[in-house]
Amino acid sequence: MADSFFIDCQELMSILVIGTLAYDSIETPFGKAENALGGSANYIALAASYLSEGIGVLSIIGEDYAESDMKLLHDRGIDTEGVVQPEGGKTFRWSGRYHLDLNTRDTLDTQLNVLLDFDPKVPEHLQDVQFVCLGNLDPAVQISVLDQVNSPLFTICDTMNFWIENTPEKLREMLARVNCLIINDSEARELADDPSLIRSARKIRAMGPQTLIIKKGEHGALLFVGKEIFSAPAWPLEEVFDPTGAGDTFAGGFVGYLAKHGKVTPQTLKGGVIFGSTLASFCVEEFSVKRLLELSTDEIEQRVLAFRNLSHFELLEESVGNAVT
Repeated sequence: MADSFFIDCQELMSILVIGTLAYDSIETPFGKAENALGGSANYIALAASYLSEGIGVLSIIGEDYAESDMKLLHDRGIDTEGVVQPEGGKTFRWSGRYHLDLNTRDTLDTQLNVLLDFDPKVPEHLQDVQFVCLGNLDPAVQISVLDQVNSPLFTICDTMNFWIENTPEKLREMLARVNCLIINDSEARELADDPSLIRSARKIRAMGPQTLIIKKGEHGALLFVGKEIFSAPAWPLEEVFDPTGAGDTFAGGFVGYLAKHGKVTPQTLKGGVIFGSTLASFCVEEFSVKRLLELSTDEIEQRVLAFRNLSHFELLEESVGNAVT
């Protein structure tokens, strides 16, 4: 292995990302991609890198992981000292087929490979980060990372129905220790055992995470913080080629925006949701991480402004007066 395969920036870091570096084989009604670069850590870190510096990744790969794919992170200034590569191991691989509405999919094959033995060790220079973003992994692995970091300002996590159903106690233990959970609407209902998203949000926040984001796919996202509910629209796209990394890209844009401003307030949380939604809307325009590698800041800024215009309106003063008289 070349000495340059992993990069340790050895400087003050702002975001620690834990997740998978993987290869996906994906089929949608609009095309297919075989052995395409994927994994939650790739999507999160690449998205966050448009907004913040000082990003470190914690993951595991096999000997079949291409050096050119690792270089994509290095080119964005992302620290990979926390990535381990056991001898003889094979990289995590997933294969799936999306239905016509792209909201449902069938898993065709899952090869956990090196992920089965993933025991993350946080390098010393990554233990004092301000923001921790825990990608969708076994809650026991997520807890292990939380045990190794020193009082981060804000911790964000993702989970899925598999962990909700199979490791409920560990999941509850993990949720009690994080500041923010990002979850989709069906998972929120399952976790709270309640068909109402509003009641589900209240129940989930009682488990620990005082900030909750419920993603609703093509219908946008809901942010619950304090006594506020903030609704963000989804960008209306004519074509969606690959939704696989949309949720992780959202998380990357969200945490990147918080790190850029270095504080967590209702205002920065709302801004993070909009930037997360913006980057996710670009991600689905191509298979794999391709779109995240070619974005310009002008493209991002223009779409953020367009997002704002999607739901901005002004009431005529006389109309309000007429409505209440």
